[in-house]
Amino acid sequence: MIAPKRRLTNHALHGREEWFKRIFRDQIAEAAGILEVVLSGIVLAALLMSIVPLVELMPGLLTDADSLEIRTFLERALDIVIGIEFIKMLAKHSPGSVLEVLLYAIARHMVVGHESAIENLLSVGAIALIFIVRKFFFVPAFGAHLPDGHPAPDLTPNQSGIRAEEFRERLRNRIHAEDVSDDEEDEDPEYEDIE
Repeated sequence: MIAPKRRLTNHALHGREEWFKRIFRDQIAEAAGILEVVLSGIVLAALLMSIVPLVELMPGLLTDADSLEIRTFLERALDIVIGIEFIKMLAKHSPGSVLEVLLYAIARHMVVGHESAIENLLSVGAIALIFIVRKFFFVPAFGAHLPDGHPAPDLTPNQSGIRAEEFRERLRNRIHAEDVSDDEEDEDPEYEDIE
């Protein structure tokens, strides 16, 4: 008698397929993280090399500073600053660091570029909009602290920049305050009999 061949059920195949997908996704994410670090290193090396021509421009600013030399110096200096903020953005992975890069890029455009009044007004409006976003549309992912000064609940004490004991105490107080306010909202209001 021949034994029947064992076949994998659809459920078993699906589970194994999901396992392979998860491992593949994790490996891709890890490879992307490594590439991100390599890119940060390349940008950092390029920034360090670009400081040399910037330093070479400085004696010319002291002796014969015309508007072209000052503009070139500012362009290069602000490009380096934007590059540094770009590296910080890659390292932090936070929307706040993206907003900082945008702020510096718009500021560079305003300082170095010679655009029309309308373009300058749009740049000022864009900077104001970025500040409005940071002030009023703040979410914990934007930084270590909420607008009221409390630490963001999704951060560890090391990430928040405050001592661990103070971090825990602030977080406990915030959770307690939210629980109390939720309890007050849940209470039914008293109704008076209307005749």
